[in-house]
Amino acid sequence: MATLEEIEARLAAVEQQLQAVRQDAAAARVLAGAADRDVSEFRQALNAHTTTLNALRETQVEHQQETRDGFARVNVGMAEITRLLNRLAEPESGE
Repeated sequence: MATLEEIEARLAAVEQQLQAVRQDAAAARVLAGAADRDVSEFRQALNAHTTTLNALRETQVEHQQETRDGFARVNVGMAEITRLLNRLAEPESGE
């Protein structure tokens, strides 16, 4: 059987180990809190980027439609010019 001195020595060693474990746990909590803040900051940045990209996409879609409308007007105008030029090139009837 262990003597009282051996038990006291073992108890002292366990108490030292317990103190080290408590310090490690406290340090782990600090690291976990920092990691949580980092993830939160990254999430906010990602949301901001996503919002910006969505706004850019919307603007590009609007510009694309404006471009299509503009080309459609140009095509109508060119068709009218072509029609008028063709009329000028036709020989006049009655000559």
